[in-house]
Amino acid sequence: MIFQSRIPRSILLVLAICTLVISCKQLNVYEKNVPIPQYQWQHNYAVNASFIISDTTAVYNIYIVLRHTDAYKYNNIWLNVGLQAPGDTMFFQKINLSLATDAQGWEGQGMNDIWEVRKLLTMQPRRFIKSGEYKFIINHIMRDIPLSHIMSVGMRVEKAY
Repeated sequence: MIFQSRIPRSILLVLAICTLVISCKQLNVYEKNVPIPQYQWQHNYAVNASFIISDTTAVYNIYIVLRHTDAYKYNNIWLNVGLQAPGDTMFFQKINLSLATDAQGWEGQGMNDIWEVRKLLTMQPRRFIKSGEYKFIINHIMRDIPLSHIMSVGMRVEKAY
């Protein structure tokens, strides 16, 4: 005997459509990761990209995203991060990004010998006062030239809820 549902098919169809509409919400995230050629980050190789901000009433979390191999020989990396608002000059900030501790090892997510760390750039969410295209640039300011075992570097911007 085949099971007969007592719920009309039209109601099931409406419920399915409602579930689909509710589950499909726009992700308010921008992420751009730039691969480092041959995992050798030259001192003069700058990671450049841009993103669009249209909602100036929202607050955003800004992250640095860095992927490295297990063979990276430091617990941190010094970065010079620049951010430019539409029509403004580039504002630079030096950042000491922690990647590991002696007690607990690598931070972030790891798979085999590849590690990805996502760190907040600012302590609190930030509001962008101008709409338009924002540009960023990231350089390493470590002594090693080239800086070995860095796979990619980028930025993630997401609405803070």
